Amino acid sequence: MNAPAFPLGTIPTTVSVGRRRLVNVRQRSLLTAKARMLWILAVFMLVTVLALFRIVYLGFTGVGPRQGDLADMLIPARGDIVDRNGVPLARDFRVYSLWYNPKAMTEGSALIHSPEEVTAGLLRIFPDLDRDEILAKLRAGKPAYLRKSLLPEDANKVHALGEPALEFPLEATRFYPQGSMAAHVLGYVDSYGKGKVGMEEAFNDQLISHEGRTGHATLSIDFRVQSALEDELARAMQLSAAKGAAGVVLDVDSGEILALASLPSFDPNHVKPTDMVISAEEARNGDVPHGFNRVTNQVYELGSTFKPITVAAALDAGVVTDLGKQWPATPLHVGRFTIHDLHNYGASLNVPETLIHSSNTVTARIADELGGVRLKKTMEALGMNQRPYVELPAKGFPIWPRGEWPRLRTMTVAYGHGIAVTPLHLASAYAALVNGGIWRPATLKKLAPADVPAGRRVFTAATSARVRQLLRMIVQYGTGRKADAPGFRVGGKTGSAEKPGVGGYRHHSLIATFASAFPMDKPRYVVIAMMDEPQGTAATSYQRTAAWNAAPVIQRVVPRIGPLLGVMPDETRDIDTTDLRPLVPQGSDGE
Repeated sequence: MNAPAFPLGTIPTTVSVGRRRLVNVRQRSLLTAKARMLWILAVFMLVTVLALFRIVYLGFTGVGPRQGDLADMLIPARGDIVDRNGVPLARDFRVYSLWYNPKAMTEGSALIHSPEEVTAGLLRIFPDLDRDEILAKLRAGKPAYLRKSLLPEDANKVHALGEPALEFPLEATRFYPQGSMAAHVLGYVDSYGKGKVGMEEAFNDQLISHEGRTGHATLSIDFRVQSALEDELARAMQLSAAKGAAGVVLDVDSGEILALASLPSFDPNHVKPTDMVISAEEARNGDVPHGFNRVTNQVYELGSTFKPITVAAALDAGVVTDLGKQWPATPLHVGRFTIHDLHNYGASLNVPETLIHSSNTVTARIADELGGVRLKKTMEALGMNQRPYVELPAKGFPIWPRGEWPRLRTMTVAYGHGIAVTPLHLASAYAALVNGGIWRPATLKKLAPADVPAGRRVFTAATSARVRQLLRMIVQYGTGRKADAPGFRVGGKTGSAEKPGVGGYRHHSLIATFASAFPMDKPRYVVIAMMDEPQGTAATSYQRTAAWNAAPVIQRVVPRIGPLLGVMPDETRDIDTTDLRPLVPQGSDGE
């Protein structure tokens, strides 16, 4: 009989050890599983806590997680610009562009047809394209824009050419529905979406802000008035063969600019490099780019339009107390210089005759008695020594004589020489002349009545009332007769000055200006018209002075804009000049 494999009472060691190991493995696996479950539970709890915290935070703040993204999708990239009546002047649109993508074809040539054939097809759709430029882009094999702002029907025609490399990305673009109208006021937006010149630059931060994008910027401009002013200036340029023109319509009581025009102009929808930069030769000839704003950025000697300002300063200072007093009108010798008049007006003139005939000699004598200190103080009060007050970024600095004005300087400034300012300076000064004597800064923002600045007093109310009479008489009897518009009671003053050049004044190059206001019995608007280098043509009776080319602009534009602005013609009304009429027995054919 064989003995048992294990002695009685003993436990097999190998089996015991295996069972213990199996138990340990199971325990470790269970512990690992529990640990993993605890980690998962902890992560889940952490995510839950964070989510709950986020929900509570959003509940208190009210900010949605994708609100900004949705806003970007639903509102334009740039706010609209509108005129004072809400008419859109600039707005964002999404339009198709024509893009050449040479990698559209994975194999072979980028184009199915030859570059010449594709160019010919594009020219049939867009005849204004530059053939050589398009052909060069297609041959270069590099991505490039072929055209921007396509109409949907034109995009369909391009698609029909069957070229996969011609793509039509939908892009945001700035659109100016009025074309070139008010281009110098608006400016334009460059390819990077940044405003350049004009109110696009001045309002850039506002227009791209969330508030600006969801609303609009309102200008003081009235597009109907702007259109009429530009139309009449362009007509006058053509009739007089002038190099350029400028004009302003200004509210005399608020400083709001209803129209501001500089010609030649440019189209902000299609800005060309030559619109902003000219050659050195053109600059030497006195030319400026079409994008240059003649109203706010170029300074001129504005000639005899300064004479009413001098007379107003003399009235306020008590230098002129009797308008009937006779002043010598003979040539005035000061050192090596002689001041003379355009025509011989006799031995003497009174103040109304001085303005009606536009006498340099009498104005100089009045300024001589007034003195340089007082005349300079008046000009400073009118802002003539600083850049024009307006929101536009391009503002010219006046040519301003510093220090004490010597006797000759005082005399020449009195009739608009020796000092150069912008037409906008002149418009603000004339507003102060006729509105009761208060100067206010010009603005391109539409103002609520409560926002109109108080301004500063420059002339007394009595002086302003007297100047209104004198300005009306200049139009009735003097050099401004061609500015008279029946029923609108226009008053104003001509000014013709030679342009400076190398080595002195250019005797055949004039700046002709007419500064006016209407209606003179209760002035509401100042209108300035300026012609740059008008020529003597048959239409202007071969005359180059303001009386023959700038004054007629006022005569035509006032009846067009008056009714739009609530000023209706009324030939039964006028400012009372009965006390001054005996002082002016005859008119003038001067400037």
